[in-house]
Amino acid sequence: MKKASLLTSAATGAALGVLVFGATPALSQMVVVDWASIAVQQALKALQDQANNLLNSITSALGPTTYGDVTTLLRQGFTQEANYIKGQTAAQRDIADASNTANARVNRDFRNAQIRDEHTISPLHCAALNNGQTIAVGAGQAWKVGLAIENVTDARGEAEKGQPAFYGSAQAAQAIRQLHLSRYCSQSEADAGLCSVSQTPNADQRASSLFSTGTYDGQNGVNAANDYVTNLLQPVVPAALRGDQLTSVTGVDDAAHRAEYNARMSLAHGVLDYAIATQSPSVTLSADQQQQMTNEGLTPVTTGSWLQAMTLDVNRRYSDVNYAAQLQAMPPASVQREVALELAATNYLLLQNFRIALLNASTNAAHLATTVQREYQPASPMPTPNMANN
Repeated sequence: MKKASLLTSAATGAALGVLVFGATPALSQMVVVDWASIAVQQALKALQDQANNLLNSITSALGPTTYGDVTTLLRQGFTQEANYIKGQTAAQRDIADASNTANARVNRDFRNAQIRDEHTISPLHCAALNNGQTIAVGAGQAWKVGLAIENVTDARGEAEKGQPAFYGSAQAAQAIRQLHLSRYCSQSEADAGLCSVSQTPNADQRASSLFSTGTYDGQNGVNAANDYVTNLLQPVVPAALRGDQLTSVTGVDDAAHRAEYNARMSLAHGVLDYAIATQSPSVTLSADQQQQMTNEGLTPVTTGSWLQAMTLDVNRRYSDVNYAAQLQAMPPASVQREVALELAATNYLLLQNFRIALLNASTNAAHLATTVQREYQPASPMPTPNMANN
């Protein structure tokens, strides 16, 4: 097809050259006949016929029965190209839809995992609840221990019947001495032949008996702390007022002063009995709490005190490596729950501080009353009224 186009172009160029460069002048006395124009028209017609014949030959070569005519082929080609574009557009749309669906599913799975993690209870949360239960139970048990100690110490200080002081101060002094020799005999006392050396010599005179690592060593530890408080506050109880000492006129005044003495001693004992009760073994510790004691370098015990349970809970949040690691991995919701538990623990400790403040205020009030009573002096001696003149 390209060769036929070249031949046609060459013939057209030759005809145009003849017309332009080979034209003859026309004479006025002759009939004007533009032979050149006629020749050009004939040449152009020949060229057109040749081009048509060439196109017909191409069309015949393609054949209407094999591939169809040119128009049909072009239409089919454009139609097929359009179909390709439409198919490609549909495919891209399907790919985009599939991608969006997959991304939506992945995002939904991520969100479901977040919701699951936020609603899943952390082991630390369970441990905190266990510790809280232990502390709450320990508080109740400590109150019972303190009350039991106060009932004993108050009866002793009031010199009730059956107590050594009921029979006299000498008996009270002898009783406290015998208690010391039987439980806390020192080496010097053993050398004097008074007793055998104890495993805890002079424990009733040492402050370490009152303030331990958190939990007293069983009943012996509680006894040592109580005996230390006894020697600290009231080693020898004054003899009881009995018989005429209570019924006489003088006895009435003595009884009033004895009641004042007993009340102040009971307050002093109550404060320190509270310290003993908080450290007395009274509640079962969980496996996590015992492990916490091991982590702190302490000897784990199965039965701990109220103070021990509170101390373990505070130290766990402050210094335990396992707690810190789990806290770092917590989802936001679990962290918020942990913060709420810590706020609850803070409120609990503040409540206990308020109780201590009440004890301090009561003690300070007793000191103030004693000081005022000691410093009070009447302005002038008051005469004793004569009842006979009335």
